[in-house]
Amino acid sequence: MNGNMRNERTSTTTPAPAPTPTSHDVIVVGSGPTGLLLAGDLATAGIPVTLVEKRPHKISNLSRAFVLHARTLEQLDARGLADEVEVKGQALDRLRLFGGLSLALDTLPSRFNHVLVIPQYEVEKALLRRAEEAGVRFAYETEVTGLSQDADGVTLEVRGPDGESGRLTAAYVVGADGMRSVVREAIGLPFPGKSVIRSVVLADVLLDEEPESVLTANAVGDAFAFLAPFGDGYYRVIGWHRGRDVRDDEPLGLDEVKEIARLALGRDYGMRDARWMSRFHSDERQAPAYRVGRVFLAGDAAHVHTPAGGQGMNTGLQDAANLSWKLAAVLDGHADTALLDTYQAERHPVGKSVLRSSGGIVRLAMAKRPWTLALRAGLAAFLDHVGPGRRKAVGRITGIGYAYAAPRGAHPLVGTRAPDVALKSGRLYEALRGGRFVLVTPRPVEAGARADRLAVERWSSDRRTTVLVRPDGYVAWAAESPDPAAVEAALAAHLGAAGQGGLGGGARQQLTEQLGESTGLIVVED
Repeated sequence: MNGNMRNERTSTTTPAPAPTPTSHDVIVVGSGPTGLLLAGDLATAGIPVTLVEKRPHKISNLSRAFVLHARTLEQLDARGLADEVEVKGQALDRLRLFGGLSLALDTLPSRFNHVLVIPQYEVEKALLRRAEEAGVRFAYETEVTGLSQDADGVTLEVRGPDGESGRLTAAYVVGADGMRSVVREAIGLPFPGKSVIRSVVLADVLLDEEPESVLTANAVGDAFAFLAPFGDGYYRVIGWHRGRDVRDDEPLGLDEVKEIARLALGRDYGMRDARWMSRFHSDERQAPAYRVGRVFLAGDAAHVHTPAGGQGMNTGLQDAANLSWKLAAVLDGHADTALLDTYQAERHPVGKSVLRSSGGIVRLAMAKRPWTLALRAGLAAFLDHVGPGRRKAVGRITGIGYAYAAPRGAHPLVGTRAPDVALKSGRLYEALRGGRFVLVTPRPVEAGARADRLAVERWSSDRRTTVLVRPDGYVAWAAESPDPAAVEAALAAHLGAAGQGGLGGGARQQLTEQLGESTGLIVVED
């Protein structure tokens, strides 16, 4: 789920000391899920990283997001976190969007053939623990007040918890600081878009009557409502009423929330004892670029959209997974800086697609005119009866169906998501937990001098394809029964020459060709 809500936090720890002038390989600004996963990945790879956060150090119980989709769970599995978050949430094998439209998930080609209903703060707890254990340096209560960059690095002007000004320098900076990103503003990027829906109400309440489903959602002509559990007895209510278009700062009472629920859901489930209520408006916006020089944007700093489909936190986490290994490879000297351009080429089209899909869902949920209601009913019938259309919709929402553009003439697997295939040693996503590339081959191959960045595995079956899987779980290269020279050439292109840092001219040319042909993302149906 995504939205323009602020997460209130209060300090329970001693504030971090005021920052002193120091240099880091990477500074990540923003300690939400996107920033935590990115910083944790970099630290796990041995890259010195500092995470700067203007709020005090505390995980809030006010969540913005409530679902993890299959592709995100796969990414967490590759970091050894999926089982931990699975036990904290509730699995749902069908995603209900509006009216009669629901999408079955039990046939997803994934170990996680469901949506996991879990508050964002539980995800943050797992990611925070991992980042701390990996050695991320945290600078809480530290606000970015300025940014400058040159060919050698980036300098952040910051203000610490005691009001003292300081300076932090880094090779690269990633702004994961939300919709009102200070980093995005500092590098001069606009955030074009518009408010799609206004005066959406939020409330965290107790219920006298337990809902029939883990997630409850419905839309009628003039209202929609959504219920999701926190796991502590409270439920998050999100609602909207066409006739109540007021400013975000207009007072909100529980009676209004209950009225919207009765309109959209048929009853209010005995809502009571609200511990928090607010209004917000939902925007659709996307930065035209995710990179300016040595500064990158990820998560809500790069794109925001409606809560429909629960894709917000998931998309940000995918941004982080895509960028982290590329920064680590460049900083370790195993990849040319051209690799960093593929972040924009791969993730910007995905963000654009998510804006379209989430916006389409919420517009259909708000449908009132006869022709839009007929369109909604027709779409529901189409997805219910037409397999390819249903698989494509499920692939977009869950993230399973996205693939990245591949060079002309590449093997059909290149750019696609690698499924969690069985290996002689276990599963692919277990092999990815080291943060390395994984070469899956029918015959023994030695990682040799690349062992720090390459794991070699063998199929559990008699499959003859050799596949090189990126640290983010996408196929970098594949071939049918290649000879050893072809395998070595592929490894040199993607991981650098054995025993040497950096990419050779051939690898640089391959990256350039891939960037030149990355005209958009590919959505596959299976």
